[in-house]
Amino acid sequence: MSIAIKPRKRVTIGKTVLDPLSLPETVQEILQLASDPCARCQQVVTVNAQFVTLAANEPRLARLIANASVSTADGVPLLWVASALGQSLRGRVNGTELMVRLCEEAAIYGKSVYFLGGRPGAAEATMERMSARYPGLIVAGIDCPAFGFDEDSALDKEVSDRIDAANPDIVFVALGAPKAEYWIEEHLHVRAKVMIGVGGSFELVGGFTKRAPIFWQRAGCEWLWRLCIEPRRLWKRYLVGNLQFLSVVLRQFFGRKRSDVPTQARTTLKANHAPAELRARNEKSPRGKSLVSKA
Repeated sequence: MSIAIKPRKRVTIGKTVLDPLSLPETVQEILQLASDPCARCQQVVTVNAQFVTLAANEPRLARLIANASVSTADGVPLLWVASALGQSLRGRVNGTELMVRLCEEAAIYGKSVYFLGGRPGAAEATMERMSARYPGLIVAGIDCPAFGFDEDSALDKEVSDRIDAANPDIVFVALGAPKAEYWIEEHLHVRAKVMIGVGGSFELVGGFTKRAPIFWQRAGCEWLWRLCIEPRRLWKRYLVGNLQFLSVVLRQFFGRKRSDVPTQARTTLKANHAPAELRARNEKSPRGKSLVSKA
């Protein structure tokens, strides 16, 4: 018997839709999905500003996020934008924090986890730290396939077969974003209950990369911290990407403002800005009917 998830009104930013969930609520929903003995594998997406920007021009990504069982806001700026658009998100659900909390709850409720991807050694280091912090955590498997495995059908099948053999409840996929999300979408046939793209979480939890201080995180400046650490790799993503994100948000904001103007007011505005010749013809119309096209 399937476990029902309560319906909720989703928040729209650009062409992405988000579930208004807090971190604890997201953890509970994923545990419910992982406890359903009959459901096929479900996808969970943590959406950041980069996803909003990409989805504006990539219909496949927008559909993937909309079709995900759970899609949450991974970024303080998304909370600000939702509020400015008159919508409400209950809190930030960071992918790394979500993975850690799920490991904690999995250890309590006997759910198994699987770590896929990351740089060599990162998944193993993450497993060791999570197992040490949460005794009793069931690790169904660790897999760090060769770079580009997803482009080789034979290697890709081997990865899927290893997941099938492990039959985990939750799979954390660290292949980069949105590559991981696309891979998950194409592999929802595997014998797992839930799969989540976690970006660079293995490197952070495993101690390969230092995360921004709490103050930076709460101020919505974690991206700036990362840019300072890896400027060559991330400058385009953040400097150019942030401008693109702002463009998407502004189009939605001003489009919403325009749609809030009453129809009659918009019609009057359009009539008042009609060419003088057309207004004169309108005034001289024998039947008194307006010749200005109504919006």
